[in-house]
Amino acid sequence: MQIGSLRQLVLGSYMVALIPLIALLWQSQQDFDDVSYITTVNTQFYVSVASELRDLELIGQDVERLIMQYQVLPNAQLDELADFAIVRFEDKLAFLCNVLGTFPECSVMKEHITTLRGYADFNDQLLMDAHLSRFAESVEFIKEQVNEAVAFRINEQQAHLDSIQKRQGWSTGLLVVLSLALIILAAQLILKPIKKLQEIIHAIAKSSHQLPEKSVVGPKELRAVETDLFWLNGRLQQLEKVRTALLRHASHELKTPLACIKEGCAILQTEAVGQLSEGQTEVVGLLNNSTERLNLLVVKLLDYNALLQQAQPSFVPIDITEMIDECVSEYQLLLAQNDQQIDIQVLPKVKVVSDVELLRRILDNLVSNAIAYANISSTIVVRVSQNNQYILLDVLNSGNPIDQKTRAEIFEPFKRGSDKRNDKVMGAGLGLSIVSDCSRLINGDVAIIDTPDADVCFRVRLPRRD
Repeated sequence: MQIGSLRQLVLGSYMVALIPLIALLWQSQQDFDDVSYITTVNTQFYVSVASELRDLELIGQDVERLIMQYQVLPNAQLDELADFAIVRFEDKLAFLCNVLGTFPECSVMKEHITTLRGYADFNDQLLMDAHLSRFAESVEFIKEQVNEAVAFRINEQQAHLDSIQKRQGWSTGLLVVLSLALIILAAQLILKPIKKLQEIIHAIAKSSHQLPEKSVVGPKELRAVETDLFWLNGRLQQLEKVRTALLRHASHELKTPLACIKEGCAILQTEAVGQLSEGQTEVVGLLNNSTERLNLLVVKLLDYNALLQQAQPSFVPIDITEMIDECVSEYQLLLAQNDQQIDIQVLPKVKVVSDVELLRRILDNLVSNAIAYANISSTIVVRVSQNNQYILLDVLNSGNPIDQKTRAEIFEPFKRGSDKRNDKVMGAGLGLSIVSDCSRLINGDVAIIDTPDADVCFRVRLPRRD
């Protein structure tokens, strides 16, 4: 589905989500009209039936009264009134029978009326009283049947209202669920391109060489942002190449004059060109130390730059004990000068799968840092263990604990602690930042933890791999 713009997507989503609500309102209006119509019709029916039944009952009483009067005092006027009352009674009865439907008592009542039409020929008072009595009973029975018919219709109306109410309830529930489903679908349509932008941003932040594929469908505003992100990534890569080249050339060009300065300082210090005074010797010593310091910075910059440009890590099984032994052997002279020892503790069954070069850099810098800041005549512990998720590489040493403020920035480039080093060399502040970057490249992390075993403990966590 091709979506022109984000506005169209949002408005279209709202319109789609409103469709069930509109359907619910339409059905509610239809049910309301139906209920209103039924209520009106039934109300008119109840009023007309009640009125006709009351008239029927009153006219029936008039028929009885006039026939009885005629039997006592026959005359033409009473005869006319009685006949008129019987005609009116027949009209009311026909209406009720027609509205309520034909029921047995209607035919019985018609027979009674036919019999009563011959009231003028009745000479037996007892027989007339019997006919009038059955007539009155039939009127009462009709009244009862009319009431039953009205009650039945009321029950039908109530049942119909109940069915409408149930249907309305089920429709409401179904349409609410449908509305929620449509809202979720619309939200996914909106969030999907946004999640794609987040993936691209995260890939750029991680300096990934391969970004997610560029979207060909979706809101044009978000696709424009995605295009800008791809352009930004390309621009950042260009700037990174420029930075790398500048740093590499600058470092290389600095090494040549540094070598000349260092050679000149060495000539002056050996007094090959003449004897130096005490003050001159001190100045030459300061120059020589500064040259060594600058040379160290250049080497560290080149090393750090090479680290940042390293390709994707290659994970292979590593004999961690052998790697630690090789690393420690390179520092034997420095350990002997400081009267320090290194205790290697690798727990059984620890299997390390990682990048050899990056893990070796981590070990070199952590061990070098521990030797430089550990107490003289102390033991440095290098311990490797594992849990369900991580391989834990701990380097512990005695010395001055690292305060919380220093911990917050010690892994940043060119940041270092204020404690005095054992080797009298001013560090570049890149060693621990290299440890942090190497750990990140192999999907791990490094932190300073508090432990009762030592004053300082650097812990590197690496995810376990098969």
